[in-house]
Amino acid sequence: MHVTRHEDTFVITVRGEVDHDDEENFVEAWAAADRAALPTTAVDLSQITFADSMLLNALLDARRRHAESDREFVLLGPLPPPVSRLLTVSGTLEHFTIADTGVRPGSRDRDAAPRDGRPDPDGRGDGHRE
Repeated sequence: MHVTRHEDTFVITVRGEVDHDDEENFVEAWAAADRAALPTTAVDLSQITFADSMLLNALLDARRRHAESDREFVLLGPLPPPVSRLLTVSGTLEHFTIADTGVRPGSRDRDAAPRDGRPDPDGRGDGHRE
């Protein structure tokens, strides 16, 4: 997990597998975001390869904390299949603001990723929807 500040945005980049062993890292990241008290916190989830309920709980907690302090909380994508599945199956996808940054990891075509914040239904990264 990597934390940076870009102007008025606190950015948290998460990579690889995310499970209960990472809980303390998220607690520290949210605390750092709270201390910075910037108008927006953006969490880049585009490089996650595995995610379990710990990630869901951490994101919901951060969303609640940001709403209570009138700050914006944004998920940066495109959301990889493990994250998309987690948010969709849990029924929480619609509760998050998702900003699609363009290129899905491993994709060669910048225009191939969906732009509407919805998960790519087949996980191919081509944005095709029935």
